[in-house]
Amino acid sequence: MRLRTLLGDHLGTTALKNGSIRSDMVAFDFAQYSPTNKGFKPMVREAAFDVSEMAIVTYLMARSFGKPMVLLPDVVLARFQHGHALYNAKAGKLAPRDLKGKRVGIRSFTTTTGAWLRGILANDYGVDLDSIEWMTFEDAHVAEFVDTTKRAPAGKQIVQMLIDGELDAVLGEKSDHPDLKPLFSDVAAEEKAWFDRHKVVPINHMVVVSQAMSEKHPDAVREVHRLLAESATASPAAPRFSRDEMQRSLQLIIDYSAQQKLIPRAFGVDELFDNATRALW
Repeated sequence: MRLRTLLGDHLGTTALKNGSIRSDMVAFDFAQYSPTNKGFKPMVREAAFDVSEMAIVTYLMARSFGKPMVLLPDVVLARFQHGHALYNAKAGKLAPRDLKGKRVGIRSFTTTTGAWLRGILANDYGVDLDSIEWMTFEDAHVAEFVDTTKRAPAGKQIVQMLIDGELDAVLGEKSDHPDLKPLFSDVAAEEKAWFDRHKVVPINHMVVVSQAMSEKHPDAVREVHRLLAESATASPAAPRFSRDEMQRSLQLIIDYSAQQKLIPRAFGVDELFDNATRALW
């Protein structure tokens, strides 16, 4: 069975993508998107793939609109988020609690990194997210989502706008420009304190399968999961989550997404899976 597949180059996917790990049941036709997240929109809007890497917030939003896809318990990208927020030090010191009334840029309001960072700002620093003037550069992967943020002028680049003083801070970006500094002053210390408080590593990307595949070919879905898990095991540096750790991380990003009105209600984690994929935990 050949599967249309979107899967980025990650530590845990290398063995699967280079053919070191194979299956007699399924084969993968890998689509080429760079960066991989450019393939999320065709998956959500056109069901372009049988198997697809997917940003977790995009999946939550897709599920809220009844898109025909189902989550697998396979994490391909997870990271702490504090280092992905910048401000322009040339304009003066800026800390998380100073963001009220500021102009903050983000690629799309619905990015997973953005949702994690806004959740951190709101719940750990008391930032009123509604007091910020949000400026975005792309629409959501999920077409039905109504984005009320201000759109950046055509042709503008997010980091350059921060350098030029047209934005006060940006989320979801990194830069080695000398004027740009981390919004969280001691990133490593902030991340450690946050982990000690929440016992969670933030999940960015997991893997989904089409609902049709899950319903008609559950054996193939089980095989895809087996291959993904085996590929991840082949790399000591790949993300590692126990069931409880994945549950905590997913529940927190669900809660943040509901709080930010990206989804209409907070799902239970079990709702993200169906009978075939829930049994794979």
